[in-house]
Amino acid sequence: MIKCIRDSYYKEAKRRGLRSRAAFKLLEISRKFSIIKKGDIVLDLGAAPGGWLQIARMLTGENGKVIGVDISPIKPLPYSNVFIIRKDVRDPSLIDDIRKISGGEVDVILSDLAPKFSGFHHLDHFRQISLVKYTISIANSLLKKHGNMVIKIIMGSEVNKLIKEISNNFNYVKLYKPKASRKHSSEIYLICKEWKEKS
Repeated sequence: MIKCIRDSYYKEAKRRGLRSRAAFKLLEISRKFSIIKKGDIVLDLGAAPGGWLQIARMLTGENGKVIGVDISPIKPLPYSNVFIIRKDVRDPSLIDDIRKISGGEVDVILSDLAPKFSGFHHLDHFRQISLVKYTISIANSLLKKHGNMVIKIIMGSEVNKLIKEISNNFNYVKLYKPKASRKHSSEIYLICKEWKEKS
């Protein structure tokens, strides 16, 4: 177990002062697909421990905003334009909390949300799909036209149906597995670009 965790990405994350090896997943995705640009307002769902917040802040720069949401505590980052909301993504008051910080809609939504894993793949897959649907609901309220979204999903029986549904709202949808994802993991990311309408 320890050998699995302490891989090259883990060690590089520690060396760079990044909070998680997952930071490299977002960095690779954003550079490959041009997800985040300077000055963007980025919403990060399931943001703990903050690795994606660090990368999002690096990519948006001083003129952007990064808003992290998680039910778990996140140690604050030393930037005036990184904000943390400790709340469940299913809380109906979350949208208003985000709007107070963003000033309206956001340019990018990131979701690294994951359920508490039961060890039963089928059950975990459906729980993950449920979280994805909450993410899409939040996008309906907050994502700007032509905005981008990155969502973690667990491969399973509902993935093709989900992609078909999401493709109605974006001009570009693609499944992608970053190099920093562990090979044995069933996680994969849905890259969604150019939000075109509310569902």
